[in-house]
Amino acid sequence: MSRAQTKPDRMAWIKGPNAPCNVEPERPDRAWRLILLGAPGVGKGTQADLLVERLGACHLSTGDVFRAAKCIPECNRSPAMAGALDYMKRGELVPDHVVLQIIKERIGCLRCRGGFILDGFPRTVGQAEVLQMFLRAYDIIPDAVINYTLPTLEVIGRLSGRLTCGNCKAVFHATTAPPKKAGVCDHCGGVLAQREDDRPEAIGVRLEAYHKSTSPLIDYYNKLNLLISVDASGTPDDVFRRTIEALRTSTRGGHRLAAAGA
Repeated sequence: MSRAQTKPDRMAWIKGPNAPCNVEPERPDRAWRLILLGAPGVGKGTQADLLVERLGACHLSTGDVFRAAKCIPECNRSPAMAGALDYMKRGELVPDHVVLQIIKERIGCLRCRGGFILDGFPRTVGQAEVLQMFLRAYDIIPDAVINYTLPTLEVIGRLSGRLTCGNCKAVFHATTAPPKKAGVCDHCGGVLAQREDDRPEAIGVRLEAYHKSTSPLIDYYNKLNLLISVDASGTPDDVFRRTIEALRTSTRGGHRLAAAGA
């Protein structure tokens, strides 16, 4: 079961380096450091949450940083966060140099002795190379890079029916995981809505951008002997079982899961 007594609140990741962090230090040999890859809609966020519960590491999602930036007062935004919002308002992808600056502001989260599950970054080989440079500077070695795979038609079906809570960011699906009350979050009572980038006209653009920029990461991490591929079809529990089994059979992960009793 989870090693974490209190679920990490991620405030230092969401708001920046001056925000408090409630992660209790772990022994370096027990902290997990994972990077998640996969097309939009494969369920990386859901798997990250399950891995947090099991392994105790902190879920670091760049998408959450960008979405939260809209709610942070302008005077509290770093130059990098303000720059990212400007690109997003124009409907443009946030360029590498801005994303990397945001990561650099939060390097303490990557160095945290509680470990991390990195979701949404890196998105390009260039970002991956800089991330490797950051990690090597602090003698941090990722345990694995998990690549979640799913046929394109299933990805489109998942995205087009996805509903997100505007308050707690919980995710539902109109057909496969509907809320108990239509339009209302089961967890906090917030309003559920379809995100702009989950609308049909945006899905094709997102998938094209993924295959163009992010797919080469598979080759990059495969050459570093870090890549683990996991079939993302079925229920979240099905995918999670495959993920844990894939970690068990990996060179680094199997020994550490057995030692931790996870």
